[in-house]
Amino acid sequence: MTAAERLERAYRDDAARILGAVARTTGDLLLAEDAVQEAFARALIEATRSREPTNPAAWITTVARRVAIDAQRRERTSSRVAPMLAAQLAIAERSAPDEDVEDGVSVFTGDERLELILLVAHPDLPQEARVALALRHVCGVPTARVAEAFLVSEPTMAARLTRAKKRIHDSGIRFSLDDAAMVSARMPDALTTVYLLYSAGHAAADDRLRGDAIALARDAHRSVGEPESAGLLALLLLTEARQPTRLTSDDEFATLREADRSRWDAALLAEGERLATEALTGAGPEGDGRFALQAGIAGLHAIAPTWEATDWPSIVRLYDGLVRVWPSAAARLGRVVAVGHSPDGGPEVALAELDADPVLFDGPLAPRAHAARAELLRLAGATAAAAVELRRAIATSGDDRTRRSLQRLLDAGTV
Repeated sequence: MTAAERLERAYRDDAARILGAVARTTGDLLLAEDAVQEAFARALIEATRSREPTNPAAWITTVARRVAIDAQRRERTSSRVAPMLAAQLAIAERSAPDEDVEDGVSVFTGDERLELILLVAHPDLPQEARVALALRHVCGVPTARVAEAFLVSEPTMAARLTRAKKRIHDSGIRFSLDDAAMVSARMPDALTTVYLLYSAGHAAADDRLRGDAIALARDAHRSVGEPESAGLLALLLLTEARQPTRLTSDDEFATLREADRSRWDAALLAEGERLATEALTGAGPEGDGRFALQAGIAGLHAIAPTWEATDWPSIVRLYDGLVRVWPSAAARLGRVVAVGHSPDGGPEVALAELDADPVLFDGPLAPRAHAARAELLRLAGATAAAAVELRRAIATSGDDRTRRSLQRLLDAGTV
């Protein structure tokens, strides 16, 4: 591997942590980003001179901190600020020595990405901008995929991200983990970001994104230990436990009914179930939160020995609570499906509710809504109509794997 390739790997694997470490020193995301880019450029120059850093991540972090602090010195020259900056530089130098740093030595203490996510959860920004900024610049999700998540074009999202960074920079508000009230106020955005990061990895079958999300969820729960952080971690672990059966041997999505539950990860299930119980029993006066309720639903699916043994009435009750606190299209669609399988509801009741919510068929959930309608029609005995709905689901899906998976169900006469 060449020096340039090693630096490229450092950028790919450690850029977010480096950015977090520098932003922690400066309190300024825009300045930190510029400094990290400058440090990577300097590292490439050093490599061309046969002076490649022994530990690229440590070297780049040190240089980026110095670049950022030097920039702050030039910008803020008052005598009151200078001593603070000098102290920051001394801390940076002590925490990450220059190119003399030994192989394997890490400059990172904990996961600075969580702190960086909290940094960009700026109260002056709309929630969408806060979460999008964290996904792109902290979690490394490409702008195009962030744009897809928010249903806008890539140029539009790029412009929004640029404006958001500048607004944080111009505000002068600095974030610190030592401010418990600020951490508490910003944590819901951080949890939402981690959830969306895992969702992106789940949709793309990307092990790295899912692993990053679980690590961040663990860090968040260690930091605050609240029911919603427990709920988020439980939800991710319970979902991850089912990964071995998510795809068929033909690289198509398998339904939960088809899954060989003996292949689910028992350790992840046990931890997830414990955390889900903790989240649901630890709710405050406002009741259970979104992630605690989602974790409860995932936990009920996890403990059912077979699809037929699923406790659908309890799942419907949890969905009732979820729709109250998070009335999203996904929550409403999930509830309708559960009602269709529950003996207290049934497919005819669920079909009436689904058809009364036409918004589900107009947005990005349209393929899932048509597939759900097909499943309910099949349960009601209307197999021909179910096949028509499956064809609509295939026609509205833009994902090749999803289309192939639905086609397999259509060919088999099942949903």
